[in-house]
Amino acid sequence: MSGAMTTSAVLALLGSAIGGVFFAFSSFVMKALANLSSSEGIAAMQSINVVVLNPSFLGTFTGSAVFSVVAAAFAIKEWVLPSAPFVLAGALLYLGGTFLVTAFGNVPLNNQLAAVSAADPEAAPLWASYLDRWTLLNNLRTVAAIAATLAFLAGLMQDH
Repeated sequence: MSGAMTTSAVLALLGSAIGGVFFAFSSFVMKALANLSSSEGIAAMQSINVVVLNPSFLGTFTGSAVFSVVAAAFAIKEWVLPSAPFVLAGALLYLGGTFLVTAFGNVPLNNQLAAVSAADPEAAPLWASYLDRWTLLNNLRTVAAIAATLAFLAGLMQDH
């Protein structure tokens, strides 16, 4: 494995460990929010969705996508290596199951939630639907990110 492929795979692996954050949300954060009244839950999640847009989270999240693309390109270029299929699998899992699910699933739901007033009693059905759909998508992101981490690790272990 070239130094560039190793470096990009290591950085993508470290970033894909963000699956732990997703796991925490599915495991207890969303359950705790579901135990609140709809107005309190909506307000809390709206706040979370604003605060998460910070350089450390977005840098890790999008940086991992960039490093996954780079790692995938090197894996294709160095396809004869035993590590290449694992690195490519890790990149595809992160990009498809984590990054794209977020962009086309969780973010649109967050935008819908941002458009309602937490105090509006008519927002309760949206909140109930949001909890179910967002958590389902988050479970997918969790599994994909953890699988990506394992695939990158398996790839890195192949050549050493």
